[in-house]
Amino acid sequence: MKEFQDADGRIWVAAVRGGEGMDYKGRFHFVVRPKDGSEEDEIALEEIRWNSRKTAERTLATMSGVELRRRLRSALGRTGVPPVRAR
Repeated sequence: MKEFQDADGRIWVAAVRGGEGMDYKGRFHFVVRPKDGSEEDEIALEEIRWNSRKTAERTLATMSGVELRRRLRSALGRTGVPPVRAR
């Protein structure tokens, strides 16, 4: 997991989720959720996939805040969920 701040100051958590099945290719994918949210609030970007948890976590650890904010905007845009303004 990696925490980051959006352009409005809200804290988000980026994480890796794994799928089930025999095929290892692309089993792990990228998700984001508000820090104060639960797993039900997660938004998956399933086109961002990795074959192993180790690779996924290493990639996530090296992603910059700029990249994470860009991925968040993409995720929010696809779901139609408006960004929540910081209080």
